Amino acid sequence: MSTLYLLHKPYRMLSQFTDRQGRATLADVIDAPGVYAAGRLDYDSEGLLLLSDDGSLIHRIAHPRHKQPKTYWVQLEGQISDEAINALRNGLVLKDGPTQPAKARRIAPPAINPREPAIDPKRHPSTSWLELTITEGRNRQVRRMTAHVGFPTLRLVRAAIGPWQLGDLQPGEWRKETLHAPRPARNINRTTTPRRRRS
Repeated sequence: MSTLYLLHKPYRMLSQFTDRQGRATLADVIDAPGVYAAGRLDYDSEGLLLLSDDGSLIHRIAHPRHKQPKTYWVQLEGQISDEAINALRNGLVLKDGPTQPAKARRIAPPAINPREPAIDPKRHPSTSWLELTITEGRNRQVRRMTAHVGFPTLRLVRAAIGPWQLGDLQPGEWRKETLHAPRPARNINRTTTPRRRRS
C-alpha cells in the first residue's frame, strides 16, 4: 500500500521543498514529511504534480520507460491553425531530435482560475487554447513544440498524468490517494481522501 499526493502547483512555484533564493516552494502549500515529486513542473508552469514517499511508485510514474501520458492545457499567442495542430500530431524535429506524435485539439478556455499575475490582454489581444497530450518529458518540451509551429505558449497547465486528473483542485490545494496494489501505476486501485490546503 502506498500513498500518493495530487497537488495543484501554482504559477511561479518551484517543484521542490527548499530554495536558497527565497522563491515559493512546495513547502509553502503541503506538509507531508518524506515525500518527493514524481517528475516536475517548471517554475512558470501550473497544474498537476504527483508526490509520494514510495520510491518505487515515483519511479513507475516518472521514468520515461513507462511512458505515462501527460495532458496539458496550453494558452497560445494567436489563433492556432489546422496546419500547426496537424504538425503537432505528426511529430516535430526539435534541436534535440524528433518528437513522438502528440494528441492535439483546440479547446474552449478551461474552467480554471485566472493566473496571478494575469496575461496582459493589451500585449496579447488574441489567444487560443490547445489540449496537448505527450508521452515524453524533455525540458520545456510543450513550450518548444508550440513555438516551433509558430504559436508561443503564454500559459501552461498540466491537467493529467496517466489516470490522475487535476480535477477541481485549486492552486495550492492537494488531495491524497491510497494505492492498494503494487502493480504498474496506471492500473492501481486507489482510495481518495479530501483535498486540503496548507494553512
